[in-house]
Amino acid sequence: MKSKVILCCFFYVCLIASQTAQSFFVPSDTLNKTRVYTALGVTTVVSTSFAIGLYNTWYSKFETQPFHFFNDFGEWRHMDKAGHIHTAYFQGYLTYKSARWTGLSKRSSIWTGIVCSTIFQGTVEVFDGYSAKWGFSLSDIAANMTGTSIFALQQYYWNEQKIIIKVSSFPNTYSNIPVISSDGLGITDLNSRAADLFGSGFFEKYLKDYNAQTYWASFNIHALLNTGNKWPKWLNIALGYGAENLFGGFENSWSKDNKLYTLNTHDFPRHSQFYISPDIDFSKIKTKSPFLKSLFTGLNVFKMPAPAIELNTRGQIVFHLLK
Repeated sequence: MKSKVILCCFFYVCLIASQTAQSFFVPSDTLNKTRVYTALGVTTVVSTSFAIGLYNTWYSKFETQPFHFFNDFGEWRHMDKAGHIHTAYFQGYLTYKSARWTGLSKRSSIWTGIVCSTIFQGTVEVFDGYSAKWGFSLSDIAANMTGTSIFALQQYYWNEQKIIIKVSSFPNTYSNIPVISSDGLGITDLNSRAADLFGSGFFEKYLKDYNAQTYWASFNIHALLNTGNKWPKWLNIALGYGAENLFGGFENSWSKDNKLYTLNTHDFPRHSQFYISPDIDFSKIKTKSPFLKSLFTGLNVFKMPAPAIELNTRGQIVFHLLK
């Protein structure tokens, strides 16, 4: 599995930290050249470091090929695509907020968010295009454009984000039930397979485990209703998407130590999950502190843990105390 989720989330942290530092200063009403140069400098350093670090820590470990395409549509039951939408959405929005801090106009700031999100996401796709293990994915590009468009169109027409793309992740535990190879000579278990795919540490599993992740469209009901309604401004309703029993990109079959392992589809059915749950729009919490305003904007990357109802493609309805 590619580590783009980890690296993109690391970039989230960089942007949020930058935005938090900026929050000691109220956004400029007019163009502030000092802030523009500061933002350009930080963006250049971050983007260059991101590209170099991405290549050296990940892509340099794999063989390269001439630029080529790869169709990964449907891989991981579209969880990877949901991650692309989420990443592109917040890269665009947080860059927009930073541009507004410099005093750039609304229109220019939106374009700044679009361009920066496209460049950062495009860097990953170009690296993929030269990697023998993957390839340039048009469906990834489509997901990136979708996430960026969700941010840009809302900001342009509504001047706010009434629908926020969020993520949540509750680490899974996997069993040590033995899995026998197809030739009967090898043995492994789900816990080992999950560790190979998703890592072993809490933070790594939080970012990489598709079985644990849920991506949400969080709707601000107050903002979407007519003006004057009494719905709490901070209380959202979120619709989520997740998946379960994913132990391979397209199927639960893998090779290890020259042995082939395949999971029984009856015991481990790959399926999709759809959720509805209350959520909080942290940016609507009243505060006069620029620091807290920026902090709350960053917190909106994540969905607030709350009770949820799940309807899945196995025909089940499941209640979750926290999701």
